[in-house]
Amino acid sequence: MIAKRTDALEAMLDGNRPLSAVEAGAVRRQLNELRDPPDGLVWNEEKANNAVRLFGKLKHWKGEWHGTALKLRPWQEECIVAPLFGWYRDDGRRRFTTGYVEVPRKNGKTTLIAGLAIQGLVGDGEHGAEVYAAATKRDQAMLMFTDAQNMIRQSKALQAYCRIYKHSIVCERLNSVFKPVSSEAHTLHGLNSHRNLIDELHAHKTRDVWDVLKTGTGSRRNPLTLAITTAGYDRSTICWEQHEYARNVLEGHYSDDSYFAYIACADPEDDIQDENTWKKANPNYGVSVKKDQIREGAERAARSASEENTFRMLHLNQWVQQAIRWLPMHLWDKCGDGDFDIADYYGRPCWVGLDLASTRDVNSAVLCFPEEDDSYTLLPYFWAPEDVQDTRGQQDRRQVVNWGKRGEIKLTSGNVTDYDCIAHDIIDLSEKFDIQKLMFDPWGPAQSFVQRLQELGFPLDSMEEFRQTIGNFASPTKEFERLVIAGQFRHFDNPVLRWMAGNVAVKQDPAGNIRPDKEKSSDKIDGIVAAIMALSGAMEGEGGSVYEKHGLRSL
Repeated sequence: MIAKRTDALEAMLDGNRPLSAVEAGAVRRQLNELRDPPDGLVWNEEKANNAVRLFGKLKHWKGEWHGTALKLRPWQEECIVAPLFGWYRDDGRRRFTTGYVEVPRKNGKTTLIAGLAIQGLVGDGEHGAEVYAAATKRDQAMLMFTDAQNMIRQSKALQAYCRIYKHSIVCERLNSVFKPVSSEAHTLHGLNSHRNLIDELHAHKTRDVWDVLKTGTGSRRNPLTLAITTAGYDRSTICWEQHEYARNVLEGHYSDDSYFAYIACADPEDDIQDENTWKKANPNYGVSVKKDQIREGAERAARSASEENTFRMLHLNQWVQQAIRWLPMHLWDKCGDGDFDIADYYGRPCWVGLDLASTRDVNSAVLCFPEEDDSYTLLPYFWAPEDVQDTRGQQDRRQVVNWGKRGEIKLTSGNVTDYDCIAHDIIDLSEKFDIQKLMFDPWGPAQSFVQRLQELGFPLDSMEEFRQTIGNFASPTKEFERLVIAGQFRHFDNPVLRWMAGNVAVKQDPAGNIRPDKEKSSDKIDGIVAAIMALSGAMEGEGGSVYEKHGLRSL
């Protein structure tokens, strides 16, 4: 039987459906371990088959497959169900205690998770087993619970063991129970769970439910906490943490025999309009995932940056920058072309946008130079304390430090912002460039900062408040977007500004006015906010026509 499994896994690697690098890692992990079991681990073919057979007793209860037997696809059987229940330790304990499965929507997640719940209820022979289906809302948890209810109703064998109630399923022979629960973590303390199944982990804003359920398995011999989810966008969440851990396990960077991982997705460089990309990301392509529906989503993605984000996240299972991407990053990247010599800009008129952040965050100033061809050049500067804390994810904090080492961000000593250092640097910039106006947000540290600039000799009439209202942002934000799309910005591939451009989400009012939204954005966007403020000053000029004043072409 092991030969059949290894043959099936080899067929997945060599088959007609292309695999992403990370999914291929999941297949190879199982294949290599079957051939050469790691020390201390034993493959139990009988128990793997028992779990697979239990799924075979279940039936679909809705849609085109209503009443037909649930048949696991090869990727579900060989890469998820069989390894979860076929691997054991020398002492008889099951190998995997924690797991993460990430696949696009419509690939049978809810059906799979309902089957895993039933297996935990009756298939392990665990007396007094507590099985929980968790989601951000009880209604979402009820979806997988309802699937399990209806699967049991269609199985005479399971009906003999299970009693179905409104909010629970009980196996009386084992005195085990399956219940749906919501994300109210304070109600979950004291559970003694045998199996925790967490649906759409990407929607969990905190790690509370994960932590409470995971720590509630301590007294069980064969516990399993498993998340099944699509990709998300918020990289400060427990889901991103688990995604990254799973990816590192599958790529061989982490060694963790107790952690199960399976991810199906498109690779970053794949063409989202190519059908092979759709096949790669969707293991149930052509079965529960319909080609026409994917094509329609891809066509919408080609017309809209926000639709592209949605398509990548839901149908290609790619983590994106934020829920509604504002700027098309492939067009932003095109604005990076060209050679750059800072000396070419010495003495030239420019407008400066200054966005001062909290005392433990990245601070941004962007110089905006109007060009004779109606385009603009952006020259950004960034500052952060060495012990930067307020970016949203540990990975981004490390990136800020790396940029500091390369000189892309000026790191100041200590764990709080050195505003005096920034003030002196602004004075240095004013001596190199002809700063027409410095646009600043009067909130927070700006007032004392402006006073410090005056003490250092920066003229008060060259500073202008830019309050963070949608009325102030509406026109320059739309113009900023137009300039990016038209390729009329030059930013010379500054990596920090690109990171921030990719983070930006926008807020829109009923009149269609837009502005950057820091709360909805996935991480820091201060450099883009500063750039828009600088652009606003350049659009206004002194008296309304910067171009005429400096002998440039008029807008």
